[in-house]
Amino acid sequence: MPRRPPPPANDPSAAAAPRIIGGDLRGRRLEFVPHDRTRPMKDRVRESLFDLLGPAVRGALALDLFAGSGALGFEALSRGAARVIFVERHFPTADTLGRTARALGVADRVEVRPGDAFAWAKRLAELPASAPWVAFVSPPWAMFRERTADLVALVAAVARVAPPGSTIVVESDDAFDPAALPDPAGWRSRPIPPAVLHLRAGLVS
Repeated sequence: MPRRPPPPANDPSAAAAPRIIGGDLRGRRLEFVPHDRTRPMKDRVRESLFDLLGPAVRGALALDLFAGSGALGFEALSRGAARVIFVERHFPTADTLGRTARALGVADRVEVRPGDAFAWAKRLAELPASAPWVAFVSPPWAMFRERTADLVALVAAVARVAPPGSTIVVESDDAFDPAALPDPAGWRSRPIPPAVLHLRAGLVS
């Protein structure tokens, strides 16, 4: 079978591969095959998010619970996170995360756990608690309508077991009501179209 030629430079799929926008790996591209399971966070939204997080990322354990392309977790590593755990239920995408980690030279700081984030949440208490976590909850936006209760339960589980000083980030669309989040007064929301970022920092066990 003849090999498929590479897409032309102006093909939207060629430009879809996320790039790391800050830190030691700035400018590196992530392996990415566009499909309906993966929605990388827009560069400008991700840049705003990490500006908001500031030094909280350095030395932290990053949890990318709906990993997709891994843009959030790899960005965290680039900006000084000690390790990242990716949770991704689509097995081919999980395999891609491992290849990307090796290509970036950070495989020793990356763990990929194939599986459903809602089920995997039951194992959160097994994770290291020697450093704060930065937990990213950035699922397909349809989940905010179709699995609202499951998402809220997942966020509550992270908040319940995370070490002191941890931060949770939820990325939603503007249709989601942040009052549904656990302890809603403890969150700050920042609209950055087309997304809304909800952050809860300084968790206390």
